[in-house]
Amino acid sequence: MTPFLIIIGYLGLLLVLGFFASRLFTGTKSDYQLASHSIGPFLLLMSIFGTTMTAFALVGSTGEAFKEGIGVYGMLASSSGIIHSLCFFVVGVKLWSLGRRHGYTTQIQFFRDRLDSDRIGLLLFPILVGLVIPYLLIGVIAAGGVVETMTSGAFPDFFEATKGGIPRNLGSLAICGVVLCYVFFGGMRGTAWANAFQTMVFMVLGIVAFGVIASRLGGEETLLANLQKLGEAIPKEKLTRVEMSKMKFFTYLLIPLSVGMFPHLFQHWLTAKSASSFKLPIVMHPIFIMIVWVPCVLIGVWATTGFVKIPPPVQANANIVLPFLVKVKAGPVLGGFLTAGILAAVMSSLDSQFLCLGTMFSTDIVSHYAGRERFTDRQNVFITRGFIIAIVAVTYACSLAQPKSVFTLGIWCFSGFASLFPLVFAAVYWRRLTKWGAYAGVLATISAWIYFFRAAEWGKNRSYTIDVAGYEVMPVAAIFLASLVAMVGVSLVTRPPKAATLAKFFD
Repeated sequence: MTPFLIIIGYLGLLLVLGFFASRLFTGTKSDYQLASHSIGPFLLLMSIFGTTMTAFALVGSTGEAFKEGIGVYGMLASSSGIIHSLCFFVVGVKLWSLGRRHGYTTQIQFFRDRLDSDRIGLLLFPILVGLVIPYLLIGVIAAGGVVETMTSGAFPDFFEATKGGIPRNLGSLAICGVVLCYVFFGGMRGTAWANAFQTMVFMVLGIVAFGVIASRLGGEETLLANLQKLGEAIPKEKLTRVEMSKMKFFTYLLIPLSVGMFPHLFQHWLTAKSASSFKLPIVMHPIFIMIVWVPCVLIGVWATTGFVKIPPPVQANANIVLPFLVKVKAGPVLGGFLTAGILAAVMSSLDSQFLCLGTMFSTDIVSHYAGRERFTDRQNVFITRGFIIAIVAVTYACSLAQPKSVFTLGIWCFSGFASLFPLVFAAVYWRRLTKWGAYAGVLATISAWIYFFRAAEWGKNRSYTIDVAGYEVMPVAAIFLASLVAMVGVSLVTRPPKAATLAKFFD
């Protein structure tokens, strides 16, 4: 019962934090959706990092490292550290400036103005929502698996099928409910504070988990001796990326570009108090990624050394490798706190995504077509909250299906967003981009994404790649190229944007 009680206490603490944040809510739409543009450097760093470090980074990377080896770190973590910060600097600061100048709240508002097209919103909204929902599923599925694994044995008389653990569907429901509560009442301010708190929790506890698991797996007297012993015991095939082709490894570098098109990250950028608030996130983000990813990847490959027996059910479901090791090696008290750290990483992404989708619906669909002056701020907040509830319900319903690999689901989700990156980059820096070029790029992206996702058996084929002249290529490369070629080609043969539109966005 100890891990269960600690989990309950942690979730209760988050509810209190959300309630406190709601007491500072001014009642305006701007405050609920953007925290009145009041977020400083530290809170911006913690909220941005928290929302990008999902269950994909903790649960997914550990499970993938268990299956594929230490090369997982090179595939995404090291490249993400550089590319994420580059996106913040090249795209984020520019969009923040345009957003403050023209009063934007969402991506779609920016694209409508920049392309002088109303219909681009109708095209982008369902695509962005459709790509965010798999991102949400990553967190919900992982959270349910973590709760089930860590509470096994707590309720033997109630849940025999899960060996006394709270079933995955009930654990997912509890996590969704807690996130919904503090987002519902606290809005962006509550989300930013919760993200900052949870980021500190999962970073500190992640380092503790790393040290504890290393010490108890190796059995030596010092941490350094344990690390050396575990490193020597890692199977050769897990110690290198020799089984992965160079081209496949290289094309993985496109996936971190997805942060440039995340709608929830766009909304976080707009909360910044000033452009200087971006300095700390740009510098510290790569360091924070290293602090989180290195322990998770190493724990995953240590699970292949034979120092701990991984039962067949855990081997078959890589999503629970991390919570399993925490449970068997950390003890009940420390295990409970480490579980809270894992859940913190999961929830620090779910909250931003839920709030973002609610904001997009109320701003880009309801208010835009019904008239901005038709609804009061209070009514807009009510509409935002209503859509958040609907998205939470849809996400939870989807999570009741058989869980897939968190890592694979994340790769497909990020591939879609990364392939839309040419659109946002061109919108910021290329005067010749036209609305028809944007339509072509978005349609090419989603068509190619669906085609390849279907070819990969809707994500069931974890190792799916494209054969191009004998080279293994990640699907994201083909989707990205289709998007870029369609956007540039159509823009060059269609009428340039109006001079008034260009004057609004370019000095």
